[in-house]
Amino acid sequence: MKVADGLYAFVWTSITENNCNSYLIDGPAKILIDPGHFRLFDYLESRLKAVRIEVPDIDLVLVTHAHPDHLEAVRRFQNHRTLFALSAEDWRLIEPTGDQLKGYNAGARPPDFFLGPGDLNINGIRLKIIPAPGHSPGSVAIYWPDRKALFTGDVIFRDGLGRTDLPGGNGSVLKRSIKELSSIDCELLLPGHMEIIKGSAEIKENFRRVEELWFRYI
Repeated sequence: MKVADGLYAFVWTSITENNCNSYLIDGPAKILIDPGHFRLFDYLESRLKAVRIEVPDIDLVLVTHAHPDHLEAVRRFQNHRTLFALSAEDWRLIEPTGDQLKGYNAGARPPDFFLGPGDLNINGIRLKIIPAPGHSPGSVAIYWPDRKALFTGDVIFRDGLGRTDLPGGNGSVLKRSIKELSSIDCELLLPGHMEIIKGSAEIKENFRRVEELWFRYI
């Protein structure tokens, strides 16, 4: 689904299989955000082909955090020129030589570079990487100023927020991340699960509802 000029959303709607939403920035570089589960990648591949994008065409895969439903399918790019980036904090959750958590090392290759706070410029596409821990220790949000698009991973959804009972989760930290993201000027909120939220007024109202409904419980 095209949601803006050069921006596609592949929203996961199955009620029987868990997987994340994936997003494609299609411009001077082709950037895929959160490729999802390895075993479910055929669905995403078919959606990419529908917009005339093949797997080898992807220049960069950005992963908001290291949970398998967002990360695993990075393996599908390992024989191509595609670069892969993740935060250093979340790589430490899964790196084969470190204190990897059982089930989290999804066979991912090492990142080509790590995502840290600040601007990331890829062939003229300027993104802002915003640390947003709490759901995982190294979770990031990605902001595309040219489209006022905010990719939030599993930090915040429509009327919901990311769980904090997984390794490295922290409710107090997650609340702080959500409060920080709420100040960003955006017209598109593109979460890791559930539907997209459009329009600055509706996005601000969603942040308000989430704080009112959920902050007392985490």
